[in-house]
Amino acid sequence: MKERLLCPSMMCANYGHLASEVRALDDAGADIFHCDIMDGSFVPNFTMGVMDVQTIRRYTDKPVDCHLMIENPSSKVDWFIDAGADIIYIHPESERYVVKTLAHIKERGAYAGIAINPDTSIASVSDMLNLCDYVLVMTVNPGFAGQKFIDFTRKKVQALIELKEQYGFKVMIDGHCSSEVIEDLSALGADGFVLGSSALFRKGKTYKELIRQLKGVAE
Repeated sequence: MKERLLCPSMMCANYGHLASEVRALDDAGADIFHCDIMDGSFVPNFTMGVMDVQTIRRYTDKPVDCHLMIENPSSKVDWFIDAGADIIYIHPESERYVVKTLAHIKERGAYAGIAINPDTSIASVSDMLNLCDYVLVMTVNPGFAGQKFIDFTRKKVQALIELKEQYGFKVMIDGHCSSEVIEDLSALGADGFVLGSSALFRKGKTYKELIRQLKGVAE
């Protein structure tokens, strides 16, 4: 069975001890550190910023991604690449020239991705897939942690998995990634999962225990 990528959502981490949180997650076997960047406009919440990404980058050699839930991300992607991000996700609804911005991300040496909301159709983003290294499927509405999994997004995940070999992208899942969801969608062929309060944080177990369990789901 192909190993799945597990990506801790760092907005759920303990910010009073961010450096030790990063080290503990790294040691536990986290694959990618996921940073949710929200501007209070595209989504009704504020979360992480450039300095948070710089701090996470300082304490790990693992890949760091930035999920830009912001308006006009083309004006900000360089901030986060300069801060050390390896992967940048943008939302097609937030950007006038999506293909241009994806191309710029790749020109800067980072991996480019789009994040697809529950109400975004695959048909509307099909041309963008040519430039995507990653596609992040939102299985909840963007903006807040702790939401329930939206069942109909499973069909979208399935459809993108059927396209990923043609275009060469990885399918990543963001939203209520419980052990059950990880088991189900990994079996379909999803490549990675963003881990928040549903599976990793504030569970009363060590990160090492939890990540080992999640990597072993369905084996």
